[in-house]
Amino acid sequence: MRFNCIITCLIALSISACKQSPLKLISIEGKQIPVSDTLAIDQEYDSLIAPYRTRLNEDMNAILSYAPETYTKSNGELNTAIGNLMADIVYTEGNPIFNIRTNKNIDAVILNHGGIRAIISKGNITTKTAFEVMPFENSIVVVAIKGKQIDSMMQYLSEAKRPHPVHGITLALNKEYQIKMALVNNKPIDKNKTYYVATNDYLYNGGDNMRFFKPNDSVYHLDYKIRNAMLDYFKKVDTIRPTIDNRFTISK
Repeated sequence: MRFNCIITCLIALSISACKQSPLKLISIEGKQIPVSDTLAIDQEYDSLIAPYRTRLNEDMNAILSYAPETYTKSNGELNTAIGNLMADIVYTEGNPIFNIRTNKNIDAVILNHGGIRAIISKGNITTKTAFEVMPFENSIVVVAIKGKQIDSMMQYLSEAKRPHPVHGITLALNKEYQIKMALVNNKPIDKNKTYYVATNDYLYNGGDNMRFFKPNDSVYHLDYKIRNAMLDYFKKVDTIRPTIDNRFTISK
């Protein structure tokens, strides 16, 4: 009996001795490894990806259209040629899809000025151009909203004082940025009418404080990226000719 007790005590001491104290973080050390020409290329890996890189470069540099001049998002006060082009593309390429699915038409388009991420340089327009101008994966959505929300959209534009790309609307402001005239498809806004406004999924979800899309009667996801709409448009048009017009202006 005494022997068994001794054995039990020895086992308990052994188990206790095996337990480790909790580990504690004492310090973190690291070093910066710059990515430069001094880093050796892994020839085996490089040869593996070479065919894909070549094909990608061919696709990205494929010529789709031509720009007779350079277009930037800073060239214009409340509407720019490049912004007008993008809004018009969303309508031109998105409306046929929306019409086939719903038998309705898009009334207006609104995008965000900050979504234009590069210029379109004078010369050949390539696939790479579209990826540079629109690097995001934003897709086109069409939102059914009432006229009173269109009023809110117009008020947003007047207060933002930025050339957010639009299509299908005419908005004129006075020198104090107050609304003088607001039209949709050249007609006064009917507060009780349902309008179909195309935008992107980021703005629909409240991006850039565009909160006038909710609540809404319905929303239609076209599953069509804006960048893809640009690519489709460029393939159809030999030469782009966007202009600054009177869709969004201010009196001087």
